Amino acid sequence: MENQPNLLLHAYIDGELDSAHTLELERELASNRALAAERERVEALQKVIRERLPPITLPPGFARRIEAAVGGTPARPLLRRVFARGFSQASASSGPSWRALAASVMLAVMLTSSSTWLLLRPEMLGPNPEDVTTDMVLASHLRALKAPQPIDVPSSDRHTVKPWFNGRVSESPRVVDLSSEGFPLVGGRVDVIGRVPVPTLVYRRRQHVISLLAIPEEQPVAPAPARRSIAGYNILTWTQDGIAYWAVSDVAMPDLDAFAKAFRDAG
Repeated sequence: MENQPNLLLHAYIDGELDSAHTLELERELASNRALAAERERVEALQKVIRERLPPITLPPGFARRIEAAVGGTPARPLLRRVFARGFSQASASSGPSWRALAASVMLAVMLTSSSTWLLLRPEMLGPNPEDVTTDMVLASHLRALKAPQPIDVPSSDRHTVKPWFNGRVSESPRVVDLSSEGFPLVGGRVDVIGRVPVPTLVYRRRQHVISLLAIPEEQPVAPAPARRSIAGYNILTWTQDGIAYWAVSDVAMPDLDAFAKAFRDAG
């Protein structure tokens, strides 16, 4: 079985090897740690697929088209099992050429694309509104940091910033001056969250930018957990007077907490 253990491993896991090859491969697994680790990896991947991918109904004529293209024994029973059970064992009644073809096609799709990575990300299997909103809020902040300046209206005067939003968003945000608390206002901009333009106030903490998005609760977005850290950025959210506020910055979380408290308590 020289140079063949990896080739036979998938057939072994699917219960498709004859007795002689099964015994030979089991002896190899007992002495070959790398092969044993590969077995564990493949079995774990199968488990994820079975748990997270719902059964797929084959479209009418799909199996017949494949049979016509490559020949072989009828494909429908095997393909149904492959899709529904995630590469679990196929019955001995299905021809070995079909098992090899189905496994090869499915594994090639998964291992040569980002499919495996997506399968291991729960949010890709049914996006959580909290995660989607968090991603959009953070993306808006990062885009602003990449721009020549993170604001559309540069001003520390709240009486200048607040009226600037008139006509640009559905409702001008509450704007407060927090310079006495160590968070000076530097301006504002408009971001788009869930296809809805929302006002964003921009403050600073020393050299750090704090983006504060004010999202009306009736808009189709959901508040995220109170605190979250992603890739070195802290996100803090709270609800006040029918508005969901999202603060995001690379300042330390205690500083962001202090900012949120100062904003909530401001008259």
